[in-house]
Amino acid sequence: MSQSNNQNNDTASLQNKLVQDTIDHNHQTNAQVQQSLQSNSAKQTVLNDQFSDVNQLPAGTPQGQQTTRPYAAQTESNSTQPTQHFENFTGQHDLPRFNPKDDINNPHTPDTDGLEETHFGYKKVKKAEKQAKVADVFTSVAKKYDIMNDLMSFGIHRLWKRYTISLSGVRAGQHVLDIAGGTGDLAKAFSREVGRNGRVVLSDINAAMLDVGRERLINAGCNNVDFVLANAETLAPFEDESFDLLTISFGLRNVTDKDAALRAMYRVLKPGGRLLILEFSKPIFEPLSKAYDLYSFTALPLMGKIVANDSESYQYLAESIRMHPDQQTLKNMMENAGFVNCDYHNLTAGIVAVHRGFKK
Repeated sequence: MSQSNNQNNDTASLQNKLVQDTIDHNHQTNAQVQQSLQSNSAKQTVLNDQFSDVNQLPAGTPQGQQTTRPYAAQTESNSTQPTQHFENFTGQHDLPRFNPKDDINNPHTPDTDGLEETHFGYKKVKKAEKQAKVADVFTSVAKKYDIMNDLMSFGIHRLWKRYTISLSGVRAGQHVLDIAGGTGDLAKAFSREVGRNGRVVLSDINAAMLDVGRERLINAGCNNVDFVLANAETLAPFEDESFDLLTISFGLRNVTDKDAALRAMYRVLKPGGRLLILEFSKPIFEPLSKAYDLYSFTALPLMGKIVANDSESYQYLAESIRMHPDQQTLKNMMENAGFVNCDYHNLTAGIVAVHRGFKK
């Protein structure tokens, strides 16, 4: 009995050490990011300006060899701005720079949607209000996002993402769009896979999240990655049939109109290209589902309060998971958007699922 207790104590000590090591590592990483952010803020007082300044935004073209514009044309409202050009991957100077503010406008307004409502977690809000509310959540959690992912999932999110990458079929020289890519976990991996002749675009609608991802990937030496503020519902900067692979990881459930987002993803994929959606889903075992609910609505907000000083955002994240379509419903939505050969793979007994679909 004494030997068993000693083994239990040793195991507990090891687990505590692993958790503490993870916290220490992420604190160090966050400290570096915050130091960099502070340095940037000394030059720019508004976070969005870092991306709206066309002289600082990376090229962002998913197809450097083409001679047509990789991004949608500027709107007439922007026509008074001076035309900016960048050097594309072939050394030519014929492509205008993309102004990211063109694509983060809310497509839902009182004029377009009236008083129509949608869900924000368990709450009902007007469609026109949801985008701003989600933006507040992720601006609040951006700097603690990585450490909270490790703590909330006990590090398992890394295995979920690794499995998603294994389903990608990505090859050297291809072009990849990581939508709602946040702090860049998937984009970093795809940067290695596509190599020097490939290109990865890390996009997010939230400037704070994209800024953290940009810092991480630049520090990691990922020089084949571009960073674009983009709305998943429209993907307006990107031309039709621009990418071999699209991924969206833990972001679809926050989109106001998921059907519109799926149609936009289908539009920018090349024929034969594939879409991978990594998202929280519905546990397939009822006992696990109850335990998962208890954990989500007690531990997550508590950890959010202790680590990020923000319990409300993590309460929303727990609620948004419950409001997301289940596995079969999301598969049907993908098929309705035009994707073929759709399937899904349950991970951790359905707590998370990877959906896959192809463009004809």
